[in-house]
Amino acid sequence: AVAYKYPPERKETQVLAIQVQVGRTGRLTPLALLKPTLIAGSTVSRATLHNEDYVREKDIRVGDTVIIEKAGDVIPAVVSVVLEKRPPEAEPFVMPSNCPVCGSPVRREENEAESRCTGVDCPAQLFRHILHFVSRDAMDIEGMGPALIQQLLEANLIASIADIYHLPERRADLLRLERMGQKSVDNLIAAIERSRENPLDRLINALGIRNVGREAARTLAAQYDSIDAIAAASLEELAALPDFGQITAKSVQQFFAETQTKELLEKLRNAGVRLQGASQPQQRGDELAGKTYVLTGTLPGMTREEAGALIIAHGGKVSGSVSKKTTAVIAGESAGSKLDKAIALGVPVLSEAELHDLVGE
Repeated sequence: AVAYKYPPERKETQVLAIQVQVGRTGRLTPLALLKPTLIAGSTVSRATLHNEDYVREKDIRVGDTVIIEKAGDVIPAVVSVVLEKRPPEAEPFVMPSNCPVCGSPVRREENEAESRCTGVDCPAQLFRHILHFVSRDAMDIEGMGPALIQQLLEANLIASIADIYHLPERRADLLRLERMGQKSVDNLIAAIERSRENPLDRLINALGIRNVGREAARTLAAQYDSIDAIAAASLEELAALPDFGQITAKSVQQFFAETQTKELLEKLRNAGVRLQGASQPQQRGDELAGKTYVLTGTLPGMTREEAGALIIAHGGKVSGSVSKKTTAVIAGESAGSKLDKAIALGVPVLSEAELHDLVGE
């Protein structure tokens, strides 16, 4: 048997413009708008340019004559530029410094090829941001899944994360949505109302700060008593937090410095969402002073938040990651990689009952 693979057909065309699109994750992607050209059985009028580095490496400019092909006989791609046909006025491509959709600053992290919009309420990213905001580890708004979020956006019932908290006032509009009966609407409204009083760490996680996950959110909530206090923290203070460092600290500081972030937080405040943490647990002893614990898995008699509060109330600290400096790992059911790392490092592993024994409660 013999298989033949022929080289893809290539043709010349002209770059009429370079348009920058913003995806659901905030990634900015340059797109070449081409003079329509018939190639491999269809007319091609656009081709993705992937990222800023790709455009620079090939030196693609508006007005250039370029060679195009269909990668895999499917995806249009710019192969090269015909330099001898370049018009004298052609200028090098520059990635915009502000998002073309919402106007927020565009940031490209060191050692990354992707440029991203920093807007927390950018319309291009709104679906993804809301999906994360309402998720179980974030604000935990039960019943608000992808299908409902899409319906709410299409019906113009939400145009910002903060609009979630105005949905209880629009019960009649919710009832008109597909598969939303009275009980479903009542349950959704109840879940939204409950989420207004969520612990501070849930809100921090829900905001989707780059490099800040659930454990880092808990660290911030344990150190600061409000969103405003976190926003006012210096880079040095943030970098000194357990398991943080310069990269995470910089992400936090940059996030809260953005105009869109400030506007969103003010909307959430006006909507009655709690931006303060619960009062710090009253000190009940110093049995765990100078010791650091990591919580993992599902504990049988309390939540991990409650276990963390118990440790803090007895002078201990709670960390989000295991290291040689960790005193012990408190593990429950379905413990994952943290338990594995503790065993590998020889860090003691304790149960919830053993934690109670340590503090005498």
